[in-house]
Amino acid sequence: MASGLADAIRMLVQDKGITEELVMKTIEDFLLAAYKRKFGTSENAVVRFNDDETEVMIFAKKKIVEDDDLEDPVTEIGLSEALELNEDCEVGDELLIEINPREFDRVAVQSAKQRARQTLREIQKDTLYSEFQDKVGEMIIGYYQRERNGNIFVDLGKTEGILPKKYQSPRETYRPNDRIKAMIYEVNKTPTGLQIVLTRTHTDFVKRIFELEVPEVYDKTVEIFKIVREPGYRTKLAVYSNREDVDPVGACVGLKGVRIQAVVREMEGEKIDILKYDNDPRTFIRNALSPAEVSQIVILDEGKRQALAVVPDSQLSLAIGKLGLNVRLANRLVDWNIDVKTDSQFAEMDISAASKKAVSALFSDLDEGDEEITLIGELPGISNHLVEVLEKNGVELIEDLVALTNDQLSAMEGITPEDISAIRTIIANNVEIIEDEAPRAEPAMEDEGEEQDEAEFHSPDDDQEETYECPECGGAITLDMTSCPNCGVGLSFEVEEEEENS
Repeated sequence: MASGLADAIRMLVQDKGITEELVMKTIEDFLLAAYKRKFGTSENAVVRFNDDETEVMIFAKKKIVEDDDLEDPVTEIGLSEALELNEDCEVGDELLIEINPREFDRVAVQSAKQRARQTLREIQKDTLYSEFQDKVGEMIIGYYQRERNGNIFVDLGKTEGILPKKYQSPRETYRPNDRIKAMIYEVNKTPTGLQIVLTRTHTDFVKRIFELEVPEVYDKTVEIFKIVREPGYRTKLAVYSNREDVDPVGACVGLKGVRIQAVVREMEGEKIDILKYDNDPRTFIRNALSPAEVSQIVILDEGKRQALAVVPDSQLSLAIGKLGLNVRLANRLVDWNIDVKTDSQFAEMDISAASKKAVSALFSDLDEGDEEITLIGELPGISNHLVEVLEKNGVELIEDLVALTNDQLSAMEGITPEDISAIRTIIANNVEIIEDEAPRAEPAMEDEGEEQDEAEFHSPDDDQEETYECPECGGAITLDMTSCPNCGVGLSFEVEEEEENS
């Protein structure tokens, strides 16, 4: 049985992805099945390949017996017949007698071939399943093969994959032999074979594209916090950097936008917004509404994660987006319910009632008898990290935090400039600062009638105007000011006249 056996084995190895050992084992099983079909047993059958695997032979192992004692011609051979095959044989020896496969009847061959095909299919299925199961979530390139009911079948080389219609971007069209880059979504075993499901709509597909185009994303210098997407229309990515000297947004965009342009081309022109992730929900919401400009963010209910974004009148349509797409994606990205209003709409709102409990009532007397909050950890929007760092530096009360200057905050261990900015934003949005009594320096009187030291005490009656320290930034302020010229915080003075002792 020579012919092109070696070529057939190599072809199976290359086309089906089956190892050479498994192919040879299948051929052996095929011959044993045909032998058993003809002779009723395969226990005495022996299959051997030659050294270069160009031939395969099947033998029947038979025991030599006296001619008169011959009972089973399948497993036994008479001595006279055995001597014709080998002159040196004796009774009790075993002979290997070659069987010509052409002697097998047609039914035996067909049954063996069917079993061999089934075995090869199972082997191929198991082999490919193991190979592709390890590649779930990875990118793969194939070629358009055919289309049926909107589903595209993709040639992957060893096998084919399926790109279901629901996993295709609505702006993409394909023609025969088009190159298709997709992500392996799942691998299933089915009665008809192996099913490899591909996708181009999942958010992980976008992540894999960025890993291919942006080295900083691949090596984890820049990490993607979250991706939200409306396939074919718009995608928003929130990114952050693990190194202070690397701008996460700039790394993803690339020099003159070459990296983001490559991603957009791969996604057939889909709009992509790349924004910086921030722990502060106000800053994150502001970034998430890009490219629209946001005037301010008001947290209406932190427990229910409801926020109000105020934008200039000219930015309303940009903030909402076509069919509400921009604000809808922003909601999913930050996981907050964002309501967008213009400056004029916000001015007309009864914000006093809406925000009395949510924004400015933190330090006001509430009608329901709620107590004022005093601890920094109770401030809306403040992170656990900031609370822990401030507590380590001995600052636990809100009033103590308000009294600190930027220089004092910078001197604290573990406080970064970004933390100071977040603290100032939280104070500005949640703390109403009212000076109950203007600070006054106590007069330093000399003993035994000596004159007062003008450097230490300035009387209100002096010609020189009194100066005080701003409770927000520490800058110089006077009684006639309504806001700090340095930081802009509103000021209110209540000065009580003291009776002079005669």
